[in-house]
Amino acid sequence: MGRSGSQTNSSSYKSQHTAYCFLSWLLICGFSIAITAQNISEVPLQFPWAGGMNSCQFGAIDINLDGKPDLVIFDRFGNRILPFINEGSTGEIKYSYHPELSSLFPDLHDWVIFADYNCDGKQDIFTYSLGGVRVFKNISDTSLKFELITNLLTSYFYTGKVGILLTPVDYPAISDIDHDGDLDLLTFFGLGSYIEYHKNLSMEKNGNCDSLDYRLSDKCWGDFKESEGGNEITLNIQCPYKYSELPDLSCNRLSPKHTGSTLLAADLDGNELNDLIIGDVDFPNLIALINGGTIDSAHMISQDSAFPGNPYPVRLFSFPACSFLDMDNDGIRDLVASPFDPSFYVSENKRSCWFYKNTGTNDHPVFQFQTDHFFQNEMIDVGTNAYPVVTDVNRDGLPDLLIGNYGEYDSSYYFQGSLKSVFISKISYYKNTGQPNNPSFHLVTDDFADLSRLHGLGFYPTFADLDGDGDLDMIIGNADGSLTYFQNTAGSGHEPVFAPAQTQYQKIDAGSFSTPQLFDLDEDGLPDLAIGNQKGTLVYYQNTGTLVSPVFTHVTDSLGKVVVTNPLISYDGYSTPFFFKDPSGKTGLIVGCEEGKVHYYTNIDGNLNGTFTRADSLLTVLCGSPIPSSFGYRTAATVANLEDPDFMDLIVGNFSGGLNYFSHKTSPVVYTAIEEKGPASTKQFVVYPNPADQQVFIQSVQRFNPEYFQVTLYNSLGQSVVQKVFLASNSISLFVANLTESIYFLIVSPLSPHESANPFTTKIVVIH
Repeated sequence: MGRSGSQTNSSSYKSQHTAYCFLSWLLICGFSIAITAQNISEVPLQFPWAGGMNSCQFGAIDINLDGKPDLVIFDRFGNRILPFINEGSTGEIKYSYHPELSSLFPDLHDWVIFADYNCDGKQDIFTYSLGGVRVFKNISDTSLKFELITNLLTSYFYTGKVGILLTPVDYPAISDIDHDGDLDLLTFFGLGSYIEYHKNLSMEKNGNCDSLDYRLSDKCWGDFKESEGGNEITLNIQCPYKYSELPDLSCNRLSPKHTGSTLLAADLDGNELNDLIIGDVDFPNLIALINGGTIDSAHMISQDSAFPGNPYPVRLFSFPACSFLDMDNDGIRDLVASPFDPSFYVSENKRSCWFYKNTGTNDHPVFQFQTDHFFQNEMIDVGTNAYPVVTDVNRDGLPDLLIGNYGEYDSSYYFQGSLKSVFISKISYYKNTGQPNNPSFHLVTDDFADLSRLHGLGFYPTFADLDGDGDLDMIIGNADGSLTYFQNTAGSGHEPVFAPAQTQYQKIDAGSFSTPQLFDLDEDGLPDLAIGNQKGTLVYYQNTGTLVSPVFTHVTDSLGKVVVTNPLISYDGYSTPFFFKDPSGKTGLIVGCEEGKVHYYTNIDGNLNGTFTRADSLLTVLCGSPIPSSFGYRTAATVANLEDPDFMDLIVGNFSGGLNYFSHKTSPVVYTAIEEKGPASTKQFVVYPNPADQQVFIQSVQRFNPEYFQVTLYNSLGQSVVQKVFLASNSISLFVANLTESIYFLIVSPLSPHESANPFTTKIVVIH
């Protein structure tokens, strides 16, 4: 139920800067063995250009009509549809990504559920409508097709049919609750903490399941209540609404209201009754409620707030939604969970898809944790927002790929009843180790120039030789609107080595979310600065200095009269400019924006004081391949001659932290060689809850010999505040109720120096 408002807590984060600095030093200097990257072979990513994933729902549907269920991943951050064709055999997870198939689906937003409502063996679509549910029927014949059945699913309430109320943060359960063969619907009551059961009367009235004929059958299904301000469940309640009575709508306008939940109905214990799995806004866990009633009268008798069980219950900030579907073609449905939170800056991003394999049966599942970045580990995914730049950063003659971001999720905590999350901006460096016109990108680091140490947000990079020494220096834009300058001291032909950061560079401020590009706009041989911003315009600073000492002089806040804000979508534009020379030698401009489009402008040379010509339709001609009209939210794009001097290749980043690649040739191969650091990748221990209030639990998930470990908790001054020795075969708890609210550093290390296990390190946030 939870949140009245959740936003990024950058100020709280900065107030703990000292603690983070110490912890960073402690991690690097004092316990470096715990984070040493493992030596592994480089492997190509399967879906490098799929665009990343943040807040996803998973659905099974036969896309290519071969009789085998394929996979659709829907990311609500950008309302992106990611179709994957199932190529696996029994017991095998093997999919191929086909972005061109997304056009076969209707426009979807906020949430989607694939379910066969008319029993024809084809998965239909239930999705969010304005305040309710929209339904599309699968009418596929020789290809995948859908027909809109209703824009607002209705149910008989009290005296007549009205729309079933759902908000964008409600994820209903659509399932055959009464086992009569048609699909019923469960959702929370709009004003309160009770589950409404909308029974489908199709079988009762028609003797078949091809209708969507709903009636409100139970206003307190399951006989339980969820608290107004949290996710606490109370069982065995007396329903305050009798069936013949209307609900009391005279409640205090200032009292807490229902603000979002996710539901999934499934039989978890093999008694042929639908149990319920609930996720709640602002909370990281799933709660399973076990149904001990009857088919006609649900009654929840127990609850599990650590579903699907230790040692790896879902702990996924924020607001997880889960899906049951068979991922490995063994006929048994598995579990996938991902955040459902619509707020941009509170949820996990790079590790936001948790996959549990079902080693039990469909009606008595046993879930075993497999990974917390399902499918994400096969994509370029830099967290929240991706800002790509193609440039030969090491001056070896091959263009490299660098990707800035808004931030990578770090941690969450509660402050005055609201969820706050910490993000840290980084730049990823993919070195081109291929050949001219045949690029091959290899991940060198996800923290180029160690920029994470700055604890900033919204790092947007641009490069040029600003000091005349032949190598590329770097300027990054920041979410606060300032610029930061890094002088490259390595020399041409070497990997960059940057001098200390110069913040507030030349006191330039182009507005929040500054997105700079260094480009010689006036063709005087000196790189100028064009800067996008949250307002959606372009700010122009002319370089009036020299080759070795640039001076950027403000010219205009409306370069080319470019405005990419769509007032029907947002008050903001988030413009991201990229100027370039096209194959004919003329200057072109592409601009990403909040809306998710990439705009193309011409008529730039000799027209810096005029109005640039928008020519979006020519972008396809420029790149030699079809270009979608939208890429998600908050796009940033770059073009370059990577494969053919006669065409430009287009790379587009989006809010989900990934990239899309467009060329008339085959997309470049992308390799990763960055192994997860330290024992976290081997899952030696699980630590929960985090943030913590009273206690922290540490549980081993491996067998060790010998099995004795020492756990130590350090404060921000490097002082040991808690220390214990324990058997790894047992769970241990640390009492933290007497500790001050802060960030602590936890080390779990083998008691014997000859123990083969590595030390385990993690941060713990204590919030009372």
